[in-house]
Amino acid sequence: MNYIGQEIQDFSVKAYQQGELKDVTKKDVLGKWSVFFFYPADFSFVCPTELEDLQAKYSQFKAAGAEIYSVSEDTEFVHKAWAEASDGIGKIEYPMLADPAGKLAKAFDVLNEELGQTYRAAFIVDPDGVIQSYTINNMGIGRNASEIFRTLQAASFVRAHGDKVCPASWQPGDDVLEPGLDLVGKL
Repeated sequence: MNYIGQEIQDFSVKAYQQGELKDVTKKDVLGKWSVFFFYPADFSFVCPTELEDLQAKYSQFKAAGAEIYSVSEDTEFVHKAWAEASDGIGKIEYPMLADPAGKLAKAFDVLNEELGQTYRAAFIVDPDGVIQSYTINNMGIGRNASEIFRTLQAASFVRAHGDKVCPASWQPGDDVLEPGLDLVGKL
């Protein structure tokens, strides 16, 4: 199923963030770019490498007007315990959403119900709550925070400059394309 252009569903979940428990709703994510970063489970193997990779770029995501929301089927209490047990996870500043009932995972269609875990998925959602990009990987395939950030930058650029598009490997400051017949067959 294609989720591009689809508005995210209303939701309300618990979260752990820097020693505090809080609620996060759809209303909280509107008005800014959001990255919903689904991962299989706390206290696992590939997952901490991904969450730490995102944390290393977190200030860049924030400077770009985006919030990261990591999501697993664990509770907010398990997130807290993981942060207290792991130096790397303990440094995470972004909200870690708790989805033990699988409501978010089902809404984004990334739940492996047999395992009770999510696939590795990253959804980039615009300030209006509309999905602009997503990738879904199988459990054993880790992701790259730099590529997620680059895709967020491209999505933001295209939103601001709808008549221009970003070619492969585009970075801010690189040339963009203005679609038209004059480019057909010349690229």
